[in-house]
Amino acid sequence: MRKALLIVLTGLVALVCGVLNSAAEAPAPADPSAAPSADPSAAPAPAPLPEPLRPNKVRVAQLVAGTAIHRASPNALPSLLAEAARLTTLPVIEQPTILASFEDPALFRHPFVYANFIDRPDWAFTPLEQQNLRQYLERGGFLFIDAGISAEFLREDDRFGQQHSFGEWDACPEIKDAFRAVFPDRTFQPLKRSHDIFRSFFRGLPDPAILPDSVRDYVVNEKWPEGTYSVVAIEVAGRPAVIATPIISMGWGRDPVGNWMGSIAFRILEGGEGLSERLPTASYSGRRFDTIREDGRKDIIYCQEQALPAWVQEPEGRWRVFRYYQSREISDYAHTYFTRLGVNILVYALTQ
Repeated sequence: MRKALLIVLTGLVALVCGVLNSAAEAPAPADPSAAPSADPSAAPAPAPLPEPLRPNKVRVAQLVAGTAIHRASPNALPSLLAEAARLTTLPVIEQPTILASFEDPALFRHPFVYANFIDRPDWAFTPLEQQNLRQYLERGGFLFIDAGISAEFLREDDRFGQQHSFGEWDACPEIKDAFRAVFPDRTFQPLKRSHDIFRSFFRGLPDPAILPDSVRDYVVNEKWPEGTYSVVAIEVAGRPAVIATPIISMGWGRDPVGNWMGSIAFRILEGGEGLSERLPTASYSGRRFDTIREDGRKDIIYCQEQALPAWVQEPEGRWRVFRYYQSREISDYAHTYFTRLGVNILVYALTQ
């Protein structure tokens, strides 16, 4: 009897569950107010637009052998990187990674390395640095040595090379010796003024109209023709991989509110009647030095004061005197020029 009752109850439970399941699976009645179903033959809805591309940020490195906070012109490179990020599409980070030496494996994570000559007291590379630099440069890395050109009359004190940017086409002896150990069969060669590095982003000079008449023609035609400057380079795989220039970072720095930091004066060569007769026998209190031109010829520089040239004997026999000019317009123009040159170097290095 109990067994029969259990069978009956089990059947009733199954029947109830079946009814509930059928009700849950049954389609809901049509709602006359609902929107009609989509026509399967209609064109599909357009895909959502992709998000804008977000390129990976690029961080450059800076070589500082001593304490980073004591490096020369600490605001210079960050100011240049900020300017490049503002004016170009280069996704550069404004603060560089500091490398204590080229032994640091982080070297290989940075496509561009900036070094101010004065920030490394000893430019003799260790064997590991030689190996790392060779591999880094052969793999496409780029090294810019600022103040890696310093005319002989500026070498008595490294600080002179930070304050005077004198155009010469010969790397400092320490730099040449250091890279002779990295690439024994290659030497620094003058970079022609027609090279793309001088017009990779900016072309030509800033508008010289703001310059005084006393300096304008010399700046446009001799000092910085078409926005070029003295650069020497070691080529690797057909491209400049290491470049050296006279100091140009002195023109990059801005203060927190955007004003240029420091004042820059112009050194201008001027001729005059009778100079070629008087200057060969003129007395001078300083020393005389040779400087090398782009074509390899030499100028003979005569100094009256330390690090301040007074006159020059040029290869073709012409004699001229140096004059020094300073004004707000001259300083602002020099800052703008040096910053544009720095941006061009950076753009060239990161886009080749």
